[in-house]
Amino acid sequence: MRIGLLGTGPWAGFVHAPALAAHPDVTFAGLWGRRPEAAAELAAVHGVPAYPTVEALLADVDAVAVALPPDVQAEYAAQAARAGKHLLLDKPVAATVDAACAVEDAAAASGVASVVFFTTRFGPTQEAWITEQAATGGWFTAHCHWIGSIFTTDSPFAASPWRQQKGALWDVGPHALSVLLPVLGEVEQLTAAPGPADTAHLVLRHRDGASSTVTLALTAPPAASANGAALELRGASGVTTLPERDTEATDAFARAIDALLAAARTGTPHACDIAFGRQVVEVLAAAEEQLLRGGR
Repeated sequence: MRIGLLGTGPWAGFVHAPALAAHPDVTFAGLWGRRPEAAAELAAVHGVPAYPTVEALLADVDAVAVALPPDVQAEYAAQAARAGKHLLLDKPVAATVDAACAVEDAAAASGVASVVFFTTRFGPTQEAWITEQAATGGWFTAHCHWIGSIFTTDSPFAASPWRQQKGALWDVGPHALSVLLPVLGEVEQLTAAPGPADTAHLVLRHRDGASSTVTLALTAPPAASANGAALELRGASGVTTLPERDTEATDAFARAIDALLAAARTGTPHACDIAFGRQVVEVLAAAEEQLLRGGR
């Protein structure tokens, strides 16, 4: 499968491009970026062409991997799907529910495969744990936090305009939801309240009867971001915690590529397809609406 990359930012350079270039079962066909000079630089590193337009890239590939801000990603993902290209998307898939639905509709109409790269879902140890807990069932409640300090350190992601606008809810909130939803079921009711800076607190009622609480932040003091991601389940079978990540992001992305190849070959949707990505956006948008009202 020939895969082209849309995007040239830090995540594309650190994760997407190296994983595509190293994967034995795909051809890294080239890339496009909104900044031609950045596209040329990243393309030169991997010895692939930098396409002048998205249309030129789409004409030369079977699939696209997207590393763009969510509002931009949604536009180009829908365009790629309409062109019959399989989709390897980043989280969140869009910045609004309508935009997420548009991508989902385009993928369904063209019959293309889709996978959303929720990093936690593609670590083998964590994936096995999530599968086991979903099969176990009987969970009473869960608590998780995703707390970082990218806005209080010199992180390369701090300059991202969409992260500055959307904050932790939209950046790390998808990671928490990508674990909670397959284990506890869809969210039927939520309450969101703001904390310091971009901190968001969520209380979720899930379809299967369990509740969960979520704390999200990207503005924590560096000392407060130790063990920044943690999730605990409590239920009839006892207490269990999500294993810490033991896979580099590039290796997790390689497994996401494997998942896209399998979905395209078999026609069987992956659990992290665009429909799941849209479901996550629905929860984020509902929480954002409450936060904009001050939690009321």
